[in-house]
Amino acid sequence: MTGRYLVNFDTRQLPQENWDYVILGSGIAGLYTAYAASRLNRRVVVLTKYTMEDSNTDKAQGGIAAALGHSDSPALHLKDTLAAGAGLCDPEAVSVLVNEGPGRVRELIEMGAQFDRENGQLALTREGAHSRRRILHAAGDATGAEIQRVLSGQARLAPNIEVRENHFAVDLLVQDNTCYGVLALDGSSGELKVFWGRAVVLATGGLGQLFEHSTNPLVATGDGIAMAWRAGAEVMDMEFIQFHPTVLSLPGAPPFLISEAVRGEGAYLRNRYGERFMPRYHELAELAPRDVVVRAMLKEMGSTASDRVFLDLSHLDPAMVQQRFPTISRTCSSYGLDVTKDPIPVAPAAHYMMGGVKTNLYGETSIEGLYACGEVACQGVHGANRLASNSLLDGLVFGGRIVERVNSLPPRRHGHPEFSCHELAGSPEVDAARLRQEIQSVMGKYVGPVRTAEGLEKALAFFEDWSYLAGYRARSIEEMEVWNMLAVGQLVAQAALIRTESRGGHYRLDYPQPRDLWLKHVILRR
Repeated sequence: MTGRYLVNFDTRQLPQENWDYVILGSGIAGLYTAYAASRLNRRVVVLTKYTMEDSNTDKAQGGIAAALGHSDSPALHLKDTLAAGAGLCDPEAVSVLVNEGPGRVRELIEMGAQFDRENGQLALTREGAHSRRRILHAAGDATGAEIQRVLSGQARLAPNIEVRENHFAVDLLVQDNTCYGVLALDGSSGELKVFWGRAVVLATGGLGQLFEHSTNPLVATGDGIAMAWRAGAEVMDMEFIQFHPTVLSLPGAPPFLISEAVRGEGAYLRNRYGERFMPRYHELAELAPRDVVVRAMLKEMGSTASDRVFLDLSHLDPAMVQQRFPTISRTCSSYGLDVTKDPIPVAPAAHYMMGGVKTNLYGETSIEGLYACGEVACQGVHGANRLASNSLLDGLVFGGRIVERVNSLPPRRHGHPEFSCHELAGSPEVDAARLRQEIQSVMGKYVGPVRTAEGLEKALAFFEDWSYLAGYRARSIEEMEVWNMLAVGQLVAQAALIRTESRGGHYRLDYPQPRDLWLKHVILRR
């Protein structure tokens, strides 16, 4: 899928608006960027695909990591992040994250975020691969919802922020490697609109919906990566996808994340025979990095001929479990499971994209005027495997740095070129829902937690078979999403085939060991 645009259009014939910032996405990265820009009296529009709360942030359970404890320090947080990243973290990016993170989190608290406390002090928990208790959480296991509540409230109250719900960002308007604005589809009216901006910020989240089993909401179809790729931006580390180890696995039930914090509080993983297995795979046992836990689970599932393993909390204090994990307890109870007694069936599911649109430490992409932050971006802070609860922090820190950079630049001269596309043919008869399912099946089978050259080549052949769609216009948001999924799936498979080793979230059965010659990044450009 290498077309330039998804639809035919002419900006001269469309409604147009001018803004200082055009921000795509309404999770923590997008809304914090909007908040920071509004504090400088900038005019900001936030375009969000459905409602403001349809984001990965709103679904995040475990927490947000920051070195705020007495026995903790940014240096220890940096050390843990580098270790989890399996040699591919950019140390400078990690240093920015861990040193600026505590201040950003305190700012959230000042804005009204109500994190859990014990005896008046912030209640800090521990998650996998953290050496200290540094995870702040809210309402036990509803941290993301609390952060979303606070930031959504700020966006609604700020007089210079407008949030346009049901606005699907279709394509970036780029000429001579400069981004001038965004072409968007108003889902309510069906009207195409143009939003010009001094700064265009991608905060569109990840690509979990490329997989049938994912913790991500339905909106996570990789749109930001796809539109940036079509516009000529570089993407990096696309092979590194994090699969969360513990996602509820019940017939007929949708994937539901069982937070990393459950293992942080002492839960065990057991195979179908009731055997605790993680101590055989890693010295940190259940608290090993996520990629290690996922591969251990897959081995146990294979050796016991089972499609799941079990999370056991029965040895923990029942009152603590109910208080600490109310959302998880309620959800499991709705399926007849008492988490204080019954083993919870779990299996890995696609969770987080370590790669994305390549940026520097101020969110600048390879296209002038185009910025990216949060999960859609890749500045090397997560390396080959993200440390638990660093994702929310990432959106805060690097969203704030985008505003710092834009504010330091001279104002862009007024005016912009006009843009048009007329060459796309009327779309062929394509069942978008069925094609979406086919993409998910191919990605799960060939580009999942365990990969081989043979499987990746089959995936690339599948994407090549559908590449002709790049010459046709997408007629609906559903088709636009599928066009984007085809483009991004191809990038993931291509990068995974290039990297002939196993490292972090990328595991090749035909190259099962890390290789020092691959201590480098795969950067793709059109």
